[in-house]
Amino acid sequence: MSILTVMPSGKTIEVAEGTTLLAALLGAEMGILHKCEGQAKCGSCHIYVQEGRKGLSKIAREENERLDTIVGIGSKSRLACQAKVLGTENIKIELLGFGSGI
Repeated sequence: MSILTVMPSGKTIEVAEGTTLLAALLGAEMGILHKCEGQAKCGSCHIYVQEGRKGLSKIAREENERLDTIVGIGSKSRLACQAKVLGTENIKIELLGFGSGI
């Protein structure tokens, strides 16, 4: 079990091992875009991982290819639909875009 802190709201969520960040956010009724329903095809669930990157699954080829098409990505960028919680450490993310965290 890991604690996920969601910025800019500061809300915290307990997340079970193996859960994607997208599923955790939706389960906590946090507003996040997800146009392709978690298939890494659109990039709308792009987030920044501020802390705890080692507590998430590694970036797979499909996610990396999608991130390469998004403007504004950086070393902390992930797709919430692809990043699975490993349960080894707490994680702090930043939601991006209009309406994030609603």
